[in-house]
Amino acid sequence: MRIIYVTAAVVVMLATVSCGRKQTDSNSAPPPVYPTATVTTGQAELAAIYPVTLRGREDIEIRPRIDGFIEQIFIDEGSAVKQGQVLFKINSPQAEQAVTTARAAVTSAEAQLATAKLNVDRMTPLAEKGIISSVQLETYRNAFSVAQAAHAQAIAQLKNAEATLSWTSVTSPVDGYVGAVPYRKGSLVNSQYTLTTVANTASIYAYFSLNEKALTEFLASLEGETQAEKLKHAPEITLTLADGTVYPHKGRIETVTGTVNIATGSAGFRAEFPNRDGFLRSGTSGKITIPAYYSDIILIPQKATFAQQDKVFVYVVEDGAARQRLITVTPTPDGQTYLVHSGLKVDERIVTDGVATLVDGTEISVEN
Repeated sequence: MRIIYVTAAVVVMLATVSCGRKQTDSNSAPPPVYPTATVTTGQAELAAIYPVTLRGREDIEIRPRIDGFIEQIFIDEGSAVKQGQVLFKINSPQAEQAVTTARAAVTSAEAQLATAKLNVDRMTPLAEKGIISSVQLETYRNAFSVAQAAHAQAIAQLKNAEATLSWTSVTSPVDGYVGAVPYRKGSLVNSQYTLTTVANTASIYAYFSLNEKALTEFLASLEGETQAEKLKHAPEITLTLADGTVYPHKGRIETVTGTVNIATGSAGFRAEFPNRDGFLRSGTSGKITIPAYYSDIILIPQKATFAQQDKVFVYVVEDGAARQRLITVTPTPDGQTYLVHSGLKVDERIVTDGVATLVDGTEISVEN
């Protein structure tokens, strides 16, 4: 009887376990629900920001063309000047002496010319009457020609000396603003000394550079066959000054250097901004913003992605499971979305939230 009782108890226990398993299987929880969205295309505007150095349209070094002492300074640092305006007066005794000597040479040449002409006039009648030979008359005529040449040479030397003396007045070659004035009255200077600079800032050039990859992408995004045609279709750019002020006038990219700098791997760009009010100064710095417009591009929320080792992934819903997918993206200025370059197709469905709780292959329920 004891053996039969134990056997019956075991049978009852197994039956109870079996029923429990059936009840548990019938009440198993469904896959978790995650919000999803269908991949579509839209329009986006991106902004690339680069540091720039500002230069005047013409930044000209002002140097004296002769040696001498600074006698007078007619401008101050930061002054607005006009083309032809006198900036400095140089005291050059050598130039003054050269003019005095040249004038004396002209006077002497004029006297010699007059004497030679007088001899020709005096000897011509005598040669006609046969009193002197024609050879003698020709000799006097040759002397007259030599005197004419000497006179012309003396006049040329005088003009040259006077031109050199005019260099004692150092003038501005363009309209603009005066830079630093490092030398003062009484300083000995020559052509190796930069007295100041004059910057023509009616327009301001902004210089910046792009690496080889960015250059290729930038030119590829523009319409046109040649580089010149592409730059004509380049969007207007915005200048932000060092203090964060946004310059109110837009600029345009004008040129790109024809070669890539081997040392830096970058190409130089030059943009131009109008500066009619003189607000911008040569030598300052800032940042430029180049917009890029995209149409029919895939946009997804950043919270739908996760990063691993500098790579960006998204979960794509396939056959009721979340599958990891590597994508290449660019963040948009709003900081909320990504512009997707590759890895996704239109009409695919992705998980839009809660991706941190997923692993590759997790079964999920879709929340539209």
